[in-house]
Amino acid sequence: MTQIATIPAATREIQIAHSPDSDDAFMFYGLATSKIRVPGYKFVHHLTDIETLNHKAIHEAFYDVTAISFHAYPYMQENYAIMSCAGSMGEGYGPMLVAPRKYAASEIKRLRIAIPGTLTTAYLTLKLFAPELDTTVVDFDKIIPAVAAGEFDAGLLIHEGQLTYGSSGLHKILDLGQWWQAETGLPLPLGGSAIKRSLGAEAMRITNNAIRDSIEHALEHRDAALNYAMQFARDLDSNLASRYVGMYVNHRTLDYGDDGRESIRRILAMGYERGIIPVKAEVDFIE
Repeated sequence: MTQIATIPAATREIQIAHSPDSDDAFMFYGLATSKIRVPGYKFVHHLTDIETLNHKAIHEAFYDVTAISFHAYPYMQENYAIMSCAGSMGEGYGPMLVAPRKYAASEIKRLRIAIPGTLTTAYLTLKLFAPELDTTVVDFDKIIPAVAAGEFDAGLLIHEGQLTYGSSGLHKILDLGQWWQAETGLPLPLGGSAIKRSLGAEAMRITNNAIRDSIEHALEHRDAALNYAMQFARDLDSNLASRYVGMYVNHRTLDYGDDGRESIRRILAMGYERGIIPVKAEVDFIE
């Protein structure tokens, strides 16, 4: 009897890019370790710093799914939509200015400040706070040493530096998450995940759901996910890593909520209205 070969169904490969940070590693633990699988789909992970990912999404539309700073979204919105999960918000906390000594609020606007990138949402928020500030771009992991060495008056911290600056003799002089909440009553949107429109509606929905499942798996298996994320926890012990992950991977990472969506729209609209962002944002979310 003639045997008819079975042709396996094609597997669709989805290229996912995110930063090599403990919170992103925690989010993608389920997918990266194949704890979460989707029939017919293969998810390939790429680790790159957030400012590089912003530029790749804007200029190349390179990855199918990419971590982004919300500040960068208006420049890529033609090719990408925002996913309804896999983002970070600060609930009354966020990027902060640190300095070797404390300054009065009126003095902050005259400081020379090292920033981690002009497309970061931290920079957008800082410009909303004080548009006339004197800023210079410095690699995010070199800001604390540069400020401690006196090369700048202050530094704008993102990532784990928000928890470790004190060990370098620096002081917090402004928390932008606190400032934003006082101004708007909303959480501060920082980074999110964007998905390429050219994937098509079905693949976008399936991918969004797979990543949400990965986040949910990590939250439900926190110890295992945190142990995996520790390999990306720069200069953090397990207690600080757990604290940092808890700050930025939580219920809002599964879904922003109505106020979270409003906050994303609000900060981009304010950036446009005040001339910081030259492109009006048309924000849509993939559910």
